[in-house]
Amino acid sequence: MRATGFGIPHARQWLLAFAEAAAPTYQTAREAAVTRASLSALSSVTATGWTVFAAAIAAWSASGRVHWPELRLIAVMGLVVFVLCCAMALGRSSLRVELQMSSQRITVGGNCRVTVEVHEPLDRRRFNLVPARLSVPDGSADGRTFDLPVLGRGMAHRFEPFDIPGDRRGVIEVGPATAVRGDPFGLVRRRLVLAGKRELLVHPYRIPLPPLGSGVLHDLEGRVTEHVSASDLEFHTLREYVPSDDARHIHWRSSAKLASTRPDKPFLVRRFLETRLTHLLVLVDGELASYSDPAQFETAVSTGASIAVRALQDKLQVTLLVADRLAHEPSIPQALDACARAEADSGGGLFALIARGLRVAPRTTSVMIVTGSVRDYPQLRKVCRRIPRGLRSIAIRIDPDNPTGVTASGSLSALSLRRIEDLPVLIREAVSA
Repeated sequence: MRATGFGIPHARQWLLAFAEAAAPTYQTAREAAVTRASLSALSSVTATGWTVFAAAIAAWSASGRVHWPELRLIAVMGLVVFVLCCAMALGRSSLRVELQMSSQRITVGGNCRVTVEVHEPLDRRRFNLVPARLSVPDGSADGRTFDLPVLGRGMAHRFEPFDIPGDRRGVIEVGPATAVRGDPFGLVRRRLVLAGKRELLVHPYRIPLPPLGSGVLHDLEGRVTEHVSASDLEFHTLREYVPSDDARHIHWRSSAKLASTRPDKPFLVRRFLETRLTHLLVLVDGELASYSDPAQFETAVSTGASIAVRALQDKLQVTLLVADRLAHEPSIPQALDACARAEADSGGGLFALIARGLRVAPRTTSVMIVTGSVRDYPQLRKVCRRIPRGLRSIAIRIDPDNPTGVTASGSLSALSLRRIEDLPVLIREAVSA
């Protein structure tokens, strides 16, 4: 029998499945716990360990056929070593590991300092027959590895802090911290999770912008819509009085004229057009086909983040939709968290993005779309037809091959952005256009 015939990955899965199915059915609770612990140790056997086990079984079987006592001795020694190595993987660790991060949010180009501290409780003591290593994933290929010291009761040890660089926008998973225990022969490697997983959010690069409230989004008294309201600022027309109308809205001069001709209808009341304060809807196209390369999408995310942060600093109401990530009337950290989690080719096309944004923020007054160079002006104009009339639409195309500037105007203001550093100039040109 060949050692590879065991199917090592399948054997581990079979052992764990057997432990979950058989233990609670055929055994008492205590016996079930022992069975799970034993089979958990067997599931930690490495490929080398299964090879030694298979070789020992094969030697035992062959010794009975060829009558070689040496083979039986080899089989017994192999099985004894295998059992002892499995016994080393039994038991739990009483260690407590803390992952301390200097910040949960950084910007692209920044660093997060992580400190790993190990504590041994007073009431329990870890029993280690072999040295153990502590592994902490940090977003890199290899992660961080530390040699666990032998600690007495109530003692603690802090490892040398390390930095996690924020090289690119996204989410970096720090942890879980796992202790790797094994034997000197490499037959068993068991991983014990000692600390949970934490997230490090890398926010996109942003550039400071001039206040939006002093230009393109300026409306200190609100923006008038086509919706009729019973009470507002913008007078629209008059209608006949009906019971339950507010007497404060009666137009007395017109009512006096009407009473002379129609005594049965003595009153007229005012009707108003609804006035809404500025609510900016920022949409970042998440369809990768809209961009010539992934770097353009990153520039688009940075552009949307810069505009949203500036609008929030101006105390404007904002809804940010970056690909599939939504932040409705968020704080600045929440808006940047959505940008950090956004991924290209998610959230559907631009049509679906606009529909979702208007559904979430029905009181939107201005829509700003950020997309890539693949979408030309006719395509953007077609897309913006989905936006209701009366809402101002601004589209920004990330196009490194053309100069920054306003490329079209009218019902749709189309802007071309060559690089993110040109965004303040582009905003000023859009205001003066």
